[in-house]
Amino acid sequence: MGRKVTLATCSLNQWALDFEGNLTRILKSIEIAKQRGAKYRLGPELEICGYGCADHFYESDTLLHCFQVLKSLMESPLTQDIICDVGMPVMHHNVRYNCRVIFLNKKILLIRPKMLLANYGNNREFRWFSPWSRPRYVEEYFLPRMIQDLTGQTTVPFGDGVLSTKDTCLGSEICAELWNPRSPHVDMGLDGIEIFTNSSASYHELRKADHRVNLIKSATTKSGGIYLFANQKGCDGDRLYYDGCAMIAINGDIVARGAQFSLEDVEVVTATLDLEDVRSYRGESIFLTAQEYEHKPYTRIKTDFSLSDCDDRCLPTHQPVEWIFHTPEEEISLGPACWLWDYLRRSGQAGFLLPLSGGVDSSSTACIVYSMCVQICQAIKDGNSQVLEDVQRVVNDSSYRPEDPRELCGHLFTTCYMASENSSEDTRNRAKDLAAQIGSNHLNINIDMAVKGMLGIFSMVTGKWPQFCANGGSARENLALQNVQARIRMILAYLFAQLCLWAQGKPGGLLVLGSANVDESLTGYFTKYDCSSADINPIGGVSKMDLKCFLQYCVKSFQLTALIGSW
Repeated sequence: MGRKVTLATCSLNQWALDFEGNLTRILKSIEIAKQRGAKYRLGPELEICGYGCADHFYESDTLLHCFQVLKSLMESPLTQDIICDVGMPVMHHNVRYNCRVIFLNKKILLIRPKMLLANYGNNREFRWFSPWSRPRYVEEYFLPRMIQDLTGQTTVPFGDGVLSTKDTCLGSEICAELWNPRSPHVDMGLDGIEIFTNSSASYHELRKADHRVNLIKSATTKSGGIYLFANQKGCDGDRLYYDGCAMIAINGDIVARGAQFSLEDVEVVTATLDLEDVRSYRGESIFLTAQEYEHKPYTRIKTDFSLSDCDDRCLPTHQPVEWIFHTPEEEISLGPACWLWDYLRRSGQAGFLLPLSGGVDSSSTACIVYSMCVQICQAIKDGNSQVLEDVQRVVNDSSYRPEDPRELCGHLFTTCYMASENSSEDTRNRAKDLAAQIGSNHLNINIDMAVKGMLGIFSMVTGKWPQFCANGGSARENLALQNVQARIRMILAYLFAQLCLWAQGKPGGLLVLGSANVDESLTGYFTKYDCSSADINPIGGVSKMDLKCFLQYCVKSFQLTALIGSW
């Protein structure tokens, strides 16, 4: 009797409502999993439609297209002889649920709805979904006709059930259920389920990765078992960045893991594990052997399929690995940079424009763009053809192949120093030197003419000419003069973003980057509609203190000596 199982989980860069692209990436992950010998493949939450569909979840077309993709998946030869666990919304009794659909060889085995929805932080799942509120209860779900015609099934099990193969038993959690004090894996472990799976759309926050890893290690330390974690990656068209970290754990140890930050659209993590290790671990636990299970047992959906092979004695198993966490400075360098690239390649624009003042905030934004270029060049050197194809499309040159981050920065990034009569030579030089070191196209723009023009209009109407406090003006005059300069900078930033490539005879426009940190946003310490009003603000969730540490990191890691002293 076989006892060693090969399991696969993955991180996919799924795009909201990109049904064809999402289908391609799902199939690619299944293909890789099968090549590595896996008999079970787990994908991210809502991977068929993308997690960030927002109010498009209300549309019946979204549900229809999800079932069309599901049909294509089940018809594909790639999905034969492997249990596939995919995520999509399903409407049952006129109620919309966030579900896992588990199928094998053109048969749906179970539809498992999410029971504990995420409705905190940036999550608003209660707006679009209802939680399944009947633990350990399963009922019938009537399939759409297109699926019935394919599977020959009229109804399938729907609810909080588990999957029982010939050699083990698997149970599902979905994202926030892991973070809840009453996580389903606790009851599942007590009821003898050996493999727990979690499909997530967990977004990046500074210093969050260790919490996620510790939860998964804890889930299998308490009662033993195997835990698979799958996650979305990329920006999914939203303000958030989903940071991968697909992993597999057994009995409190991580044995396989994926990258937290990566430009790969498809990343598959597999591990071969011995079920007897789980059984031995549980057998040694006095608590587990003495525990009486008080709840109704889970409904087991039996399937005539084995995750193990009979002849697996010589199959090596994966051993524990050490998880090296990124420092906060590394996270700032990598996470927002990956998000920027994902956003740029989907936007149809040709690059970024940043008003660069030489201060901490704008310099941090410039360094993040440079980090993006570093990651792009490294991905191309590593053979990522998708990244190369995207770069060529963005720069409108099918023969272009970036070799150096500074060279690529010159194609994608424009910085501008917007000086007034009140600007210092020190800040001008800081901006100029940093732009030279990262390789951006740098512009020096004097805004005095525009400021005087605006004040001239005001003076013509009122007969008054406001003055700075230093010149005898009031505090109100002083504030108004500062704000008009800041707002003119915003208008000029958008003008140059839209037309500076046109002026060079190149196609496309630029996305304007902002540089207001989270402290300024929380306290309101910024001018409305100034340079903080941009298309994208990469540092909007980062504190000033973290940014100062980040700039010191950039000096060491990227040799950007122009930053020395800027903090």
